Order: sequence, then structure tokens, then C-alpha cells
Amino acid sequence: MATGFSSRALVRSVPERIGDRVVLRGWVYRLRILATTTFVIVRDCTGEVQCVAASARLRDKALKLDDTVEILGRVRSDTRARLGCEVDIEELRVLNAAGHKLPFNSSADLSEVGVEARLEYRPLAARSDSVGDAFRVQAALLASFREFLTARHFTEIVTSKIVASGTEGGTNLFPIEYFDRVAYLAQSPQFYKEHGVAAFERVFETGHVYRAEPHASSRHLTEYYSLDLEIGFIDGPEDVIELERELLTYMFAEINERHAALLARHGRPPLPSLEHAPVWEFGECLERLRSAHGTKHLRDDLDPEAERLLCALAESEHGVAAVFVLGFPLSNRPFYTAPRGSAGAAQSFDLLFGGLEITTGGQRLHERAQLEAALRGRGLDPDDFASHLKMFELGMPPHGGLAIGLERLTAQVMGLANVRDATLYPRDRYRVTP
Repeated sequence: MATGFSSRALVRSVPERIGDRVVLRGWVYRLRILATTTFVIVRDCTGEVQCVAASARLRDKALKLDDTVEILGRVRSDTRARLGCEVDIEELRVLNAAGHKLPFNSSADLSEVGVEARLEYRPLAARSDSVGDAFRVQAALLASFREFLTARHFTEIVTSKIVASGTEGGTNLFPIEYFDRVAYLAQSPQFYKEHGVAAFERVFETGHVYRAEPHASSRHLTEYYSLDLEIGFIDGPEDVIELERELLTYMFAEINERHAALLARHGRPPLPSLEHAPVWEFGECLERLRSAHGTKHLRDDLDPEAERLLCALAESEHGVAAVFVLGFPLSNRPFYTAPRGSAGAAQSFDLLFGGLEITTGGQRLHERAQLEAALRGRGLDPDDFASHLKMFELGMPPHGGLAIGLERLTAQVMGLANVRDATLYPRDRYRVTP
């Protein structure tokens, strides 16, 4: 069977080719060998189709699940088949045989496969919709993030992930050997986003960031993908909150439209609009938690249980399990955060969605003198940030922005209990392979 890549038919096109001879390439997703007939379910990037042949014709192929194959056959109408047609196999070629001792097959019930095995054999697991659909949704979230911002005059920037110091005072950094000195993996593109505002006014970036935090939880990664944006000429953090409301409402609407069947396959309801997600001051959140649940131990931050409870309160009052928490204590926010009033609060917010923090954002200081004072107030030397601070002499406007953790957002959209299931190759305290 001599064929070329350009002559191949994708599974999605097969129902339009009734009566035609087609060339299919894909994986053996399911296989049923009877005495006289063999049924081969072939899967490619667009779907699955049933192919049929006399068992005697395929006996020497020694077919098994997850083999990669090429099939030449004729499309035949069959209303009993999922696609309304089948392919009668004329020739079959094994392009590459799968191993004989795979830990599981892609068509297996992966809920019965341990998480470590699923991670160790990621491509095999992701071939199954039960795992791979999370990454299809993740790709759609990423695409719609770009679409929304590009349509609103944001410029996408690409910045370095090798930096000389940290954006938050040098903590939780991964040091690397950089010729004759030490450099670090970037924990955020924050400084570069602010520089971008001075150049383009509205910028966004998508890329990996690195946090050397010794967590081993279902919420944390040491390498995650961050969706960042920064916008100039704002009046306050409320402008950034309103932008994120519109952004996520758009992204969720796109997922609902493009992937309705996928969400239904996983028992997920349509994603909500965030137009009515409330904004609650941090102090108000503490009071709500005390009143509704007797929570008294929180002082300067929220813990995971508080995040879940606040989302439940927001859902009962506003119909959406999301809340913007504004005005965290300034002492717990990065040095570049603008103060909110004079009582020690910050112009900083978190977005809690479905019981989990998925966004941190706010208004930044935009004058060099303010930044230097803030650094000294944290016991940091402004000279260590000289290359950053000089950018604030170039006409930096009032600005703010946010960062969304893509893996956390994906996990919440798909109802996944562990953020590692929304990460193709997770990096945490213990895992650096594959």
C-alpha cells in the first residue's frame, strides 16, 4: 500500500465519503476479533470510526490495542454505526506496534488507573477522552484569552524566563548557574509586563513561571502556566476586575459554544457568566465567614476552606460560585502593590472560582519614589532593583493587571480535584520526569 500524507482522510471527513476509497491513519482504539469478522475502531485527532474485515485477512497482522495503523478501505453506509458509516478494510499496514506489556490501554477505564501511572505514561493516558479532554479545553481557554485581548488592542509580548532577581524580594526562587554568576528562573513576568505598559499601554503574556515552594498539595505546582495581562491609565483595581469579568465571561461562552458536547461528556454544566460575580472587601469576607460559619482564626489571608465557603455564599446570593475579594492586607502583597486607603489595605484582589483562587491582580505603584519607599519598608535595597526602577522615569502611567493560573482554571472548568490532572507534565516538589 503506497500512500502519501496528503491522500490521508481524517476520521471527521469519513461520513462525507460514502462509496469512496479512503486512507486512514490512527491508533487501534478498540478491537473485537470474532471467528469470521474483525472490528477495528481506529482513532485519530478528529474522532473514531469502525473498520471491518474478514478475520482471516488480518490474522497475520497480530493486531493489538494502541498499535498505529494505516488502513485503505471503502466507506459504506451503516445506520447502526456511530458515524452512520463503516469502512470495509481492503489493506491494513501496522506503522508501529505498541508494546506487549503496557500498564494500561488508552481505551481502558482510567479512573481505575493510579495517578502516578497516568502521569508516567502521559501520551497513552491523554489519548483517552477522560484525560485528554482537559487539555482540549485548556487549549481553547488559551486561544480565547488571546482572542479577547487582541481584539481590545492588547499587544502580546514574550519575555525572558531567566532573571537576575525575584519580583517579590528574592524568595521562592530557583537559582541556576549562568556562566560566572547566579541567575534565577522567573517567578512572574510582572516587571516585564509593567515595562510593556510603558511601551504599549496594554500587554499580555502567556508562559511558564516558577515557584520554589515546598508544597505537595492538590493545588500547587512548582512550574505552572500563567495568563498575564497589564493595562495602563486605570483609575483603580475595579477597572481590572471589570476587565476580568468580561474576559472570563467571553472565555466561558466560547467553551460553552465550541465544547458543549465535551462538557456534557464529563457531566459538567455550562460555564457561567461572571457579570454578576460580587466584589467583597477582605474585611467583609472575614465578617461573612464569622457570621455564617463561626470562622474566627483568619487574620491577613484566606485558607482553602474559606475560599470554598465564600464561593458557596456568593452562589447562594448571586447565582454564581465566584467572588472577587478586594483589599487584602498590604503587608501580605508584593512591594509594588498600591495601598488602598490609609488603614493598611492593598489595591489587590483575588478571584475565587468554584472554591479555588484562580487569579491574583490589582493596581501597582507607578512612581519611582513610591516604589523605593515600599522597598525600604520591606527591608529591601532599591539599588538591587535599579534596572527595573529606572523604567519608571519613562512616563509610566497608572496601571494594573492580573495573572490567571491556567492549570487551576482548567481544573475548575473540568471539575478536577487535583491540579496535576490539568497539567500535561506536572512539576512539583517530587516530580521532574517525564
